[in-house]
Amino acid sequence: MSDVDKSLPLLLLDNSSMMSVLNEGQFKCYNLSFEETKVILDMHTEDEILRCFSDSSLETVIFDHLGVTKRNFTFKRIRNMRPGQNAIVFKLYVTPSETQPIIKADDGVEAKKIQNVYVYCQYLLRVE
Repeated sequence: MSDVDKSLPLLLLDNSSMMSVLNEGQFKCYNLSFEETKVILDMHTEDEILRCFSDSSLETVIFDHLGVTKRNFTFKRIRNMRPGQNAIVFKLYVTPSETQPIIKADDGVEAKKIQNVYVYCQYLLRVE
C-alpha cells in the first residue's frame, strides 16, 4: 500500500470530464511528458485511481502508447475535485487531415482518412 490518501483518488480525465470538475476552487495545471505521466500512473495502485471518462480509445493511449500495465480502473463521474486532489488530463486535439488517402479494408470496404487526432497530457491540482 502506498502513502497516497485514498480519500482523494487520482482522477483520469479527458477534455469533457475536465470541464465538469472545474466548478469551484483554484487550480494549477502543468503540461506533462508521456514519461512523467507513466511514472505518476505507476506510482498509484489500481484502487487509488478513478477513470472519469467513458471513451475507451483513451485507454489505448494509457496502456499501449504510454506503456502502463493494463489495469481496470473504476469508472466514476466526478462533478467537483476536492482541495488537494490531483488529476491527469488526457487532452485530445483534432485537426482535419491535409491528405485524405483512401485504403481498402480486408473485406473490400473503402475507408478515408478525414482527421488527425493528437493527445497530450496535463497534471491538474485543485489547490483550494
